[in-house]
Amino acid sequence: MNLNEGIRAREVRLIDQNGEQLGIKQKRDALDIAARVNLDLVLVAPNAKPPVARIMDYGKFKFEQQKKEKEARKNQKIILLKEVRLSPTIDEHDFNTKLRNAIKFLEKGDKVKASIRFKGRAITHKEIGQRVLDRFAEECKEVAAVESKPKMDGRSMFLIMAPKNEK
Repeated sequence: MNLNEGIRAREVRLIDQNGEQLGIKQKRDALDIAARVNLDLVLVAPNAKPPVARIMDYGKFKFEQQKKEKEARKNQKIILLKEVRLSPTIDEHDFNTKLRNAIKFLEKGDKVKASIRFKGRAITHKEIGQRVLDRFAEECKEVAAVESKPKMDGRSMFLIMAPKNEK
């Protein structure tokens, strides 16, 4: 943002500290008016014809802007994608452990990617991996919604689940 001596335009449409329009003034006159009230002359619309300048306390304005940005950052939720790796021949206990971890991630608000890596000749029996992923999604259906159905990507098959919102 251009302010005070950094303003290049010869004349500006001036707005005072109370938001009232003072009309089109020469840059020098506008700077004098701003100096009289001990405030800064800030260019708020540099592309207008003529550019619009406002008399304000720039330091206070900048501080308020930073406060608003910080507040906005505080309210946003960052969603992570956690991965749970399964195998087509996974045993019952291992399956339950992976399931517990996935549910914990989902309850925390993260998305879960359940993937199965096919090794060797296991890739010829994709339906076994498909059944494991379907069962996994079925077990998680109370806390999660399936965002993308199981699909192949090279030697692995995966599905993505997103947490259900309790609002």
